[in-house]
Amino acid sequence: MSMALTMLSQNAFSAEAGDQRVSFDETMELQGIQFHVTSMNQNAINTLHITPTDLEIINDPIKQEVDGTVTGAEVADLNSDGSPEIYIYITSAGSGSYGSLVAYSVNNRKSLSEIYLPPLTQGSAASKGYMGHDEFAVVENTLVRRFPIYRKSDINAQPTGGIRQIQYQLISGEAGWLLKLDKVIEF
Repeated sequence: MSMALTMLSQNAFSAEAGDQRVSFDETMELQGIQFHVTSMNQNAINTLHITPTDLEIINDPIKQEVDGTVTGAEVADLNSDGSPEIYIYITSAGSGSYGSLVAYSVNNRKSLSEIYLPPLTQGSAASKGYMGHDEFAVVENTLVRRFPIYRKSDINAQPTGGIRQIQYQLISGEAGWLLKLDKVIEF
């Protein structure tokens, strides 16, 4: 991880919420750009707040409804363009604990654009045996998604098919940024 990365984990109080306890409250910085990420995480549907700081043009806060709770966030520069991205990990309510991602890329240090993660397409080799319980992480210059593999006879609490890891590369897509499937590994 870059020496320029500074993380201040607060997990305490949101200025917006006053003295009300929040479930997720972190401030992260990379390459001189700071992100403050908060979510109350009180219901199955929650509101995510992302406030960028030190962008040259637009520092407007982003407010977005998410299906689940915010379980983590990281900043990185996967495409090594000198402008960071923010990756926020969401876990849905329920026994499947399905994972999703909210991500934004800084455009030439000026503004933010959303990053698109294509869904796991049912019937694809990458989705075979998928029943949720996702974990996300930035590893070197890739976004990694891991989940247990379920066989047909497995129950939700006991997968027996191992672990599948999907690695994504950040690329410039037709209408914005895209996380493109790069490699699938099973162990």
